[in-house]
Amino acid sequence: MKNVRVAFFDSKPYDSEYFDKINEEFGFDLKYFRGHLNTDTVPISKGYDTVCLFVNDQVDAFIIKELKNNGISLIAMRCAGYNNVDLKAAYKNIHVVRVPAYSPHAVAEHSVALMLTLNRKTHKAYYRNLDKNFTITGLLGFDMYQKTAGIIGAGQIGKVLIHILKGFGMNVLAYDSFPDMKFAEKEGFKYTSLNEIYRQADIISLHCPLTPETQYMIDEKSINAMKDGVMIINTSRGKLIKTKALIDGLKSKKIGYAGLDVYEEESEYFFEDKSGDVLDDDVLARLLSFNNVIVTSHQAFFTKEALMNIAQTTLQNIKDYFEEKPLANEICYQCGQNRENCLKTEQGRCF
Repeated sequence: MKNVRVAFFDSKPYDSEYFDKINEEFGFDLKYFRGHLNTDTVPISKGYDTVCLFVNDQVDAFIIKELKNNGISLIAMRCAGYNNVDLKAAYKNIHVVRVPAYSPHAVAEHSVALMLTLNRKTHKAYYRNLDKNFTITGLLGFDMYQKTAGIIGAGQIGKVLIHILKGFGMNVLAYDSFPDMKFAEKEGFKYTSLNEIYRQADIISLHCPLTPETQYMIDEKSINAMKDGVMIINTSRGKLIKTKALIDGLKSKKIGYAGLDVYEEESEYFFEDKSGDVLDDDVLARLLSFNNVIVTSHQAFFTKEALMNIAQTTLQNIKDYFEEKPLANEICYQCGQNRENCLKTEQGRCF
């Protein structure tokens, strides 16, 4: 195999730390660039064999055309999500691979951290105690025991979360397009409809991909169908929730709590230090003003184990491509499935 040159966009110090360590096994030529991939930075890709991208890189039809003209034949996403990639434009031009699962435990555990923090208000207690204010007025929570959790999307992350919440003694309802009845029987929960989850759940946690069908699934109509005071957790994709509807629900107290690790317009802010700037996103500023909302900056995945797995899978994807092996983690442009789950692939590749 030739010496493969890989250009990383939107890279951070932890990317180089973990990828360089794992790359000792692969021996690729890795180069890290801090800027996002966009129309201004795409010329940097010339002279490289593949680009390694993250969730906020721009990969539209123009970018794909320019990448191909620059000799790029593979886009290696170092994440599970790919809604920022124009798959139809990529088809028969550039192969696209991803990391479908890096640590479902990391994301599930962060979801629980948001639930517990919102419920028991530990963040408020921390800052209050720093000021030597040891009162507990305003910190009242509720027992999660025997409350009902609604899990929307019961894939690998959703299943780990269900297992954790069953350990709290919660009643669990789940919605998934492909229900795993054996798992449901083992864990003691049931699959049901979205409407039933909205009607019964005290806590709703989102763990599904962003597709045309799921975009803004949490909107005015679905929020109105929920229990008063419901807690909503989103560690998946920002555009699963219509933010204006969420804010209206918070203002009316229909929504009692919101824990968000993602935001629909996050690309300009998340993963960046904006502490010296004026926050000019009025919607994000409004969200941050609620005392019953916690926003974390897309960090649910961020554990040592997850970063090791991301680096290992990404570099293995690149190796498989240049050794002309089947691409187990290629994304099909038609159905969005991994290659092994897609019947439209040919000889182990999407085209």
